[in-house]
Amino acid sequence: MIEILVNGKPVRVAFGTTVAAAILMAGEVVFRRSVRGEARGPLCGIGICFECCVTIDGLPNQRSCQVPCRDGAEVVTAC
Repeated sequence: MIEILVNGKPVRVAFGTTVAAAILMAGEVVFRRSVRGEARGPLCGIGICFECCVTIDGLPNQRSCQVPCRDGAEVVTAC
């Protein structure tokens, strides 16, 4: 098991878990906001739609469905 922070909340996940899955396990459903301010979340799960983009370790616009969790990673959504 490893631990990441999702919006400051610690979440323990199995090694190999995607950041998108960890965010959902943390109880978050809003990953980003559209240009109109609408809540957006994962749609395709394979990195094509970009709806799951979040900030990971200070790097914005990361496709969370494609990034495996790294112990100690800090994830920020646009909740």
